[in-house]
Amino acid sequence: MILYLDSSALVKLYVGEEGTDRVRALVLAVDTCATSAIAYAEIRAAIARRNREGSLTASELLNVKSALLADWYTLFVISAIEAVVTSAGDLAEQYALRGMDAIHLSSALWLAREQHDQVTFTAWDTRLVAAAAQAGLEVAGP
Repeated sequence: MILYLDSSALVKLYVGEEGTDRVRALVLAVDTCATSAIAYAEIRAAIARRNREGSLTASELLNVKSALLADWYTLFVISAIEAVVTSAGDLAEQYALRGMDAIHLSSALWLAREQHDQVTFTAWDTRLVAAAAQAGLEVAGP
């Protein structure tokens, strides 16, 4: 089984927040974790914002960035190839998703098709989780 983590789920591995324990348990229960290439920029933006707002010190920010970079190369990262991006446009329209959320869903669906394996989708956005379920993915989320 492959666990697909969108940015809202993946970031929980690096900063403690509601859902962190659940995401860690999900990650430990699978052989492979996957995400979209866009998650790296989204997570870096999220942790930089936390640092600017004072909930993450400069030292903590460096530690989180190092941990993310070390883990990044252990993930199955789906590139934002044309097929994924064009499909994301259709998904955004069909499920009323934001652009990056649609790219995450499209990436997970692409992964399920290409790997011929069960993909469990996790995110901490109820609209995105509902869309993933409607699109036929198994979901685990809030």
